[in-house]
Amino acid sequence: MSAERANDPLAGLPLLIPVPQAAKLLGISRAAAYRFANSGDLPTKKLGRRVYVVSARLRDFLDDKEHAA
Repeated sequence: MSAERANDPLAGLPLLIPVPQAAKLLGISRAAAYRFANSGDLPTKKLGRRVYVVSARLRDFLDDKEHAA
């Protein structure tokens, strides 16, 4: 495993993670994470009534936000 991958907080995540966990990883509030999820900016999947973040697409979300800043 490369040193870059070892320091990657997104490496080794489950396929779907709860929105509050994604908020912690992203360094944003839980409310902000749900706003991003509701607007479609944060990649989510709904299972039943629960909303999960697709961890494999978090990097895309971060890249998009970096370009917008």
